[in-house]
Amino acid sequence: MLSLLFKFFVFVHAIYAYNTPPRQVSFAGTNLAGFDFGNKQDGSVVASEIVELTGPSHGTALPVLEQMHHFISQGLNTFRLPVAWQYLVNYQLDGKLNATGNFGVYDKLVKGCLDAGAAMCIIDVHNYARWNGYIVGQSGSAADRPENRHLGSLWWQLAAWYKDEKRVAFDIMNEPHDLDVGMWAETVQWAVNSIRNATGSNEHIILVPGTDFCSAGSFTRMSSEALMKVKNSDGGTDNLASTPQIFNLHKYLDHDASGTNFECTTNNIDSTFAPLAKWLRANNRRAMLTETGGGPNAESCLKYLCEQNDFINANADVYLGVVGWGAGGFDPAWVPRYNLTETPIQEGNELCDQELVKKCIVGKFRGVTGSGSYVAP
Repeated sequence: MLSLLFKFFVFVHAIYAYNTPPRQVSFAGTNLAGFDFGNKQDGSVVASEIVELTGPSHGTALPVLEQMHHFISQGLNTFRLPVAWQYLVNYQLDGKLNATGNFGVYDKLVKGCLDAGAAMCIIDVHNYARWNGYIVGQSGSAADRPENRHLGSLWWQLAAWYKDEKRVAFDIMNEPHDLDVGMWAETVQWAVNSIRNATGSNEHIILVPGTDFCSAGSFTRMSSEALMKVKNSDGGTDNLASTPQIFNLHKYLDHDASGTNFECTTNNIDSTFAPLAKWLRANNRRAMLTETGGGPNAESCLKYLCEQNDFINANADVYLGVVGWGAGGFDPAWVPRYNLTETPIQEGNELCDQELVKKCIVGKFRGVTGSGSYVAP
């Protein structure tokens, strides 16, 4: 009798497991780089290196709109759209967005993302918390020095332009580094206030970046205390800090966490994502991994990135999503000399994914179902 009961229990458990989908993050996709090409870590930009993905010359990679539709067809739903600050405002620190100028070209990329059916289109100002060598809000008030009000003005304009499209998320700044993190939190607060005032609501997701290049590994040690003080302009934290907290994280898998090596050496679980998940739960916060990746054909990267993404899926209560780096302007032919290419490969009339994308991004996140104006479970 006990044997029959045991078999029945195993049978029922098997049916339940088969019919119950595994836990999964809400958002997943890839970066579509190009408008950020030429950005340097000191916040300067070489204008001639920018690839206008939606301009008359989109580089040598596949047209970006084709890439978007391909990734959407593969069950992904998120694109991060890096762009140089200088490009958006026509290289004037006090510049305005011009729909008939550079911003109009970039806006086609955002609209293409929305038209492709993405659940989240992330505007990423890719300037390392700097403008032409000077740290925002930490370099004085000379005419060529970026103050908090300058970044606030940029984000007010962007938020006002996209205020009616809740699927647009705002990534305040790519990879701040080597700065006073307390002062940086004040700069972030300026940007948050500007966005919330422009949209008139707390519905848009804002991605809040820490120092050390948005490192997930050092976040609790170097950034969390300062960024926990950032609030919405009404003093609350919806879609910003708690229910859910959207801290912006980057993490690569090579030996120095730089993403510049072809081989991966870690899945980042024990060193980073497990302790960080514990901290996020304890503090009622959430985070999103907006850059990660590895060599597209390296067995070590296939192993470790898949393991990392399995863990993030299993902890989707605190990890909102994953965005790989990167597709867009990266030509698949660059694979022998650039290790992070996720651009699909044209084979006849079909687009085929890089092996890493096929197994560790599409393979782990196919069918993500998040919506742009996110409400915590």
